[in-house]
Parts: sequence; C-alpha cells; structure tokens
Amino acid sequence: MQFARQPDRQNNELTTNRIEAFSDGVFAIAITLLILEIRLPTQADATHGSLAAALLTIWPSYFAYIFSFAIVGIYWVNHHYIFKIYQKTDRVFNLLNLFFLMCISFLPFPTEVLGRHLLDVSEQRTTIAFYVFGLLLPAIAWFLTWIYACSNYRLIDAKLSPSFVRYLTRQYGLAVVIYLVTLLIALIQAGVDLAIAVGLTFSFLRPSRKPVYLDLPPA
Repeated sequence: MQFARQPDRQNNELTTNRIEAFSDGVFAIAITLLILEIRLPTQADATHGSLAAALLTIWPSYFAYIFSFAIVGIYWVNHHYIFKIYQKTDRVFNLLNLFFLMCISFLPFPTEVLGRHLLDVSEQRTTIAFYVFGLLLPAIAWFLTWIYACSNYRLIDAKLSPSFVRYLTRQYGLAVVIYLVTLLIALIQAGVDLAIAVGLTFSFLRPSRKPVYLDLPPA
C-alpha cells in the first residue's frame, strides 16, 4: 500500500501564490486610500475666489498623492520582480511580508500630513521628517525580508549567482541607509531631505537587473 507524501512540517508552503495574491490586494487598497486623502476645497475657499483658484491652492496634496502613488507603484513592481526569485515561504517570511504590507498601508497617513502641512512653515520640518519616516519603514521591512530569505539561500533559488545576491543586498541596504540619513537631515534643513527622497525614489524606476543563475549540475 502506498501512502500520500506528507508535507514538509517546517516549510509546508512550497509556492508563493497565496502571499502574492494577498499582497496585491493590500497594494490595491493602499493606492486607493491615497486619492481619498485629497480633500475638496471648502465652500469658504471657493467663495473668496474662483473654484479653479481654490483647487490650485491644494497643490501640495496633489504632489503628495503623485509621489506616494509612485512609491507604492514601484514597490508593487519590485514585489512582482522579487517573487520570481523567492521559491517558497515559511512562517517567519510570511510575518515579515505582513510587516512590509503594514508599512505600505501606513503610507497614506504621512501622505495626508504632507499634503495638509507642507506649506506650514512652523511645522514644515516635522511634516517632512514624518513623511520620510513613512518612506523609511517599508524600506526597512523590504530589506529585512530579503535578508531572511537569502540567508543561506533559505527561500531563494539555489542556482542564483552569489554576486547577484550580494548586488541586491547592497541595493536594498543602501536604500535604507539613504532614507535614514535623509531623515536625519530633516533635523537640520527641511526641504533638502524631501528632494533627496524624491531623487532616491525615482532612481528605482530604472529596470531591475535580470537575475543571474549558475549552471549547476542536477542534484
């Protein structure tokens, strides 16, 4: 009599399909929430001028929306890219991915703060620093998830080139360092840190490097 093969007790999720589907849903909700943070001008604003002028006065909200949309969109594209490298999941990896998604879901809040208080000179430093903090969180979560997955090739393809793995590690680690330094700069000069964050974010728009694999003999 043949018995069905028992699943691996330590890694009983041998594909990433479920985690990818759930993550896509969270990304979609986060992007939707961003547009909901843009508030219509009040009736008083429109009374003292034209509606067009009132709509122009909330340009910081448009800027915050577009920038945050780009952030979430870039993470979604990279999430799709990196999950071609991840081969399987385990409990710790699932929790780390949940932490990353929590950070992505948090972004609409600092986005609203930025849109509402960017022009408030007295609170500009706090406003920008809080927004950069919102950008730092998913970068940290992303880096931790990658470090866990690639350590000893725990969850990634064993045929990936070590140099390629080191390349991604440097790239993701550097993003965390730059966002952290940017946050510290906010304590000195407001505005400069936001420019650095914008530049760093759009640097990730370039195409990701194609994974490099080694030609290993079959096991």
